[in-house]
Amino acid sequence: MIVVTGGAGFIGSVLVWRLNQLGYNEILIVDHLGKNDKWKNLVSLSFIDYIDKDEFILRLEKGEFDNKIEVLFHLGACSSTTEKDARYLIENNYKYSVRIATWWQSNKKTRFIYASSAATYGNGEKGYSDDERMLPVLRPLNIYGYSKHLFDLYAYKKGWLKEIVGLKYFNVFGPNENHKGEMRSLINKSYPHLIEKGEILLFESYNEKYLHGEQKRDFIYVKDAVEITLFFMEHNNIGGIFNVGTGVARSWNDLAKAMFEAIGRKPNIKYIPMPEDIRDKYQYFTQADVKKLKSVGCNYSCRSLEVTVKEYIAEYLSKDGFLY
Repeated sequence: MIVVTGGAGFIGSVLVWRLNQLGYNEILIVDHLGKNDKWKNLVSLSFIDYIDKDEFILRLEKGEFDNKIEVLFHLGACSSTTEKDARYLIENNYKYSVRIATWWQSNKKTRFIYASSAATYGNGEKGYSDDERMLPVLRPLNIYGYSKHLFDLYAYKKGWLKEIVGLKYFNVFGPNENHKGEMRSLINKSYPHLIEKGEILLFESYNEKYLHGEQKRDFIYVKDAVEITLFFMEHNNIGGIFNVGTGVARSWNDLAKAMFEAIGRKPNIKYIPMPEDIRDKYQYFTQADVKKLKSVGCNYSCRSLEVTVKEYIAEYLSKDGFLY
């Protein structure tokens, strides 16, 4: 059996979709369905059962799943970078992960792969190397990044990273992200405005090193992120922290232009003030260092920003945004 926590979420549901394509159907989905439309991500998927995350952890700790889970993808978390409830994020993102990993210690035949985040790198002053020895010097800029960083550190200090895998996802976009609210990609949030008004709004820069719209991110399409994730299921002898990105930083202007190109219109980009409460936490540049990923044999080539934005818009956003 394969377990996917966060299986109704963005990356999790696309992971299950791809597993189904590969012939895997003995999948248990663990999540917490609230009042948004996240449940719609499950409609087209094949799985044996759905369990709420609170019920799952109790049953896991009681031993109900001992020797039954072949692979456990722990992707479930609160991924809001603007969430201010530190207690909630520590319990939900850090403590919950520790409880799962503690179970794994007695069930090491289970392949354990969990989601970390590029938010753990903070402002990037220490670089974007996924060498575990760099973990103690990283300084996340927000409590979300810190909650993910805490588990990376915990696993590192326990020596678990020799056997388990932590994946630092960079800026992932693509189908099945509708439920994420303000945490949706710019593509998802801007598409309706682009169609209606013929323009895209980007934040102004408050760093003299970057012109407006030239702030850069490592944008990776969710289908490509999933392929990299599955590499570690197929190669279960590998452990450690690994970046999941393209290895190429692109500007927000590039992203906006790719959207205009996808719908056959000339670029019309306007710059607006950045909210004051995020200005001191804003990352002006992120780029995954993928040398370590390549060194363990993961030679998957991510598709270009232009190609993936065009697919996302043509096949998904122009319809309802869901993967079927």
